[in-house]
Amino acid sequence: MEVTSIQNGIIIDHVPAGTALTVLKYLNIDPSTAKLALIMNTDSQLYGSKDIIKIEDPEQDVNLDVLGFVARQATVDVVRGGRIVEKIKPNLPEHMVNVITCVNPRCVTKTERGIDQMFHLAHTAKQEYRCDYCDEEAKL
Repeated sequence: MEVTSIQNGIIIDHVPAGTALTVLKYLNIDPSTAKLALIMNTDSQLYGSKDIIKIEDPEQDVNLDVLGFVARQATVDVVRGGRIVEKIKPNLPEHMVNVITCVNPRCVTKTERGIDQMFHLAHTAKQEYRCDYCDEEAKL
């Protein structure tokens, strides 16, 4: 299989194997309209196997907070003129707004309309997020 290089856009590398479509969903990138290549379950020296997402769009922006939450070990390569000009490593965000939804049926976000879904990082080592309103643990 041959996947050519991109001229302008981004490459999201080291995505956990089999999760590229989930990452695209959380980043709000529609695979049916974006010019992209998904390489799934390819060999990785660091992780055994990985996914790679290549997006050919100089205007495409990636929310690094969301990427840090959903694929912490991923890296983002910014490509211009066929060359990588910047390499970015996302971090776990301290706070997230409207990325995930609280699962607690009694949470105020379930009973009141128009309230933002807000979560804070409770435990870095466990990558555990909790609802700002009811302290329920987030579920992916």
